[in-house]
Amino acid sequence: MNEQYDIAIIGGGMVGAALGCCLGDSGLRVAVVEDAPPEPFAPEQPHDLRVSAISIASASIVKTVDAWKGVASRRYCPFRRMRVWEDRGDVEFRSEDINEPLLGYIVENRILQLALLERLAEFSNVDFLCPAQTRSIEYSGQQSAIQLQDGRTFSARLLVAADGGYSRVRQAAGMGVSAWDYEQHALVLTVETGYGQQDITWQRFVPTGPLAFLPLTGPHASLVWYHTPDEVKRLKALDDDALLAELLAAFPADLGEVKRITARGSFPLKRQHALRYIKEGVALIGDAAHMIHPLAGQGVNIGLLDAAALAQVLVGSHRRGEDFGAMRALREYERMRRNNNLVMMTTMDLFYRVFGNIHLPVKLLRNLGLGLAERITPAKHLAMRYAMGLGGELPRLARGEGILG
Repeated sequence: MNEQYDIAIIGGGMVGAALGCCLGDSGLRVAVVEDAPPEPFAPEQPHDLRVSAISIASASIVKTVDAWKGVASRRYCPFRRMRVWEDRGDVEFRSEDINEPLLGYIVENRILQLALLERLAEFSNVDFLCPAQTRSIEYSGQQSAIQLQDGRTFSARLLVAADGGYSRVRQAAGMGVSAWDYEQHALVLTVETGYGQQDITWQRFVPTGPLAFLPLTGPHASLVWYHTPDEVKRLKALDDDALLAELLAAFPADLGEVKRITARGSFPLKRQHALRYIKEGVALIGDAAHMIHPLAGQGVNIGLLDAAALAQVLVGSHRRGEDFGAMRALREYERMRRNNNLVMMTTMDLFYRVFGNIHLPVKLLRNLGLGLAERITPAKHLAMRYAMGLGGELPRLARGEGILG
């Protein structure tokens, strides 16, 4: 095998698979390379630990490329309310307040990936190479070469890095990042509750870090407990009964009855942003371009917007007869996405710093701010639209339009 592709997407997770779908039937020859396929889904399986809050804009992208059917045929949980509070400061966002049926969906990452890969298989211009581990990447601005562990080789005019925060594509192209670690880890728990399916996601701020609730289908939920690395390590090592006791003592009464913990995991919090999203013959999307604090669950969402924006630029350039891998074409993608992502990342940093401050004056201002957000309707509605992914410049697919409008 020594195939030549127009575009090689390295990474077939949610964001890489989404880009492949966005480029379906585009006239471009595309390869999507992924290490291993996701495990098949069965309805009786317990909920996965890794879930995402999918915004309305992100869901629109998935629906417009006709991949949402794969989510709907499995399981997902819509939510209509979102609550944030600390002591006396409290704000609740409701979809009905802005005449929208929903604020978003909680979807297991594997289910969304499966849905996108199923749709990907229906496009004749896209090859899904999986399982396929990358042995080497020889970057060239005009035609890069990729060798797989099994000896297969191929080349592409454009390499797209969708291979995560430690992207080999980004490293091969010599593209730098700015990064720092937050002083927190996140403990993620899947639990069975004593009540039915909820339509609210909430986050309570306490001095040690936020406590978050994400509803899943039926009497199930995903909980996120932010704390110091040492404390998360201690909690994670407890047996189920001891961890449940600590959970119920730390979380607010709003959590309600939790019957048992069904899964647990943890990860460190890191902020990382590529100094550039593009280089001749290379574009970065998703975590390869940015890693954001998970406070508002925007990581996957801004990655899906990256995919939609890049596809829009590439298809437009190709249909105009332009070189889609050239800097002249790729600059439009970087213009559409880098500053928007930076604003979102900076906002999450601000939340982290402000709500992590234990000094009384700052705490009083926080509570005042949350109280004002509840009462000032225009500001509240604007915040809701941004949380739904509907603020700022949107790619056409995120508006439910065809890729060329």
